[in-house]
Amino acid sequence: MVDKIFEKSIKKQFEFDEDVASVFDDMLSRSIPFYKQMQELTIEFALNYLQKDDTVYDLGCSTASTLIELGKQSNFDLNLIGIDNSSAMLSRASKKCKAFGIDIKLRNEDLLDTSYDNAKLVISNYTLQFIRPLQREKLIKKIYDSLKEDGIFIFSEKVISSNKVLNKQCIDTYYDFKKKQGYSEYEIAQKREALENVLIPYTDDENKKMILDAGFSHCEVLFKWVNFATFIAIK
Repeated sequence: MVDKIFEKSIKKQFEFDEDVASVFDDMLSRSIPFYKQMQELTIEFALNYLQKDDTVYDLGCSTASTLIELGKQSNFDLNLIGIDNSSAMLSRASKKCKAFGIDIKLRNEDLLDTSYDNAKLVISNYTLQFIRPLQREKLIKKIYDSLKEDGIFIFSEKVISSNKVLNKQCIDTYYDFKKKQGYSEYEIAQKREALENVLIPYTDDENKKMILDAGFSHCEVLFKWVNFATFIAIK
């Protein structure tokens, strides 16, 4: 379905409910620049590290698109686990998994309360930004502790610049992108208001510091477009 959620007045904060789930795949492709390329890059780097029967977690898996693509492209069996606290998202994920014939365990759980046993790879695409800073740091530490010694963490986030002028230019460039995808200025303004105090982005340096403080030996940017970035962290 086509994302038209913000064509009408929104009187609540953004949440991953049934309305959002029903248009989520379209929302991703039109709201996040180079989302498909980022996803392909994530899978390419993941397959460089993964071996048969390794366990992969996708945190905030939404409709399971990334895990489905990983399962399709892998030449060996993987233990794929998708975690999300939105039942609406997981319902659609389950249908997609069946349609593509990919075996993925879907868990409706809180990311801070669940376990990541025997993890070789943890993926998080535009999920950390929705977690409050103090809780975010706890989650990163939990991910680090759960990963095998040679494990990796690949995550994508909306980022901000510490330079106010540059940050404004980045936001303007991003809004121009959304307009080219067919979103009106009213829709853009509505979504921005709905996300206020819900989505809390970090700078590149803040993301890297959070990762290294948790114990990871290395973290760097794999891909970046203006204010969207994909990072890889190595334990």
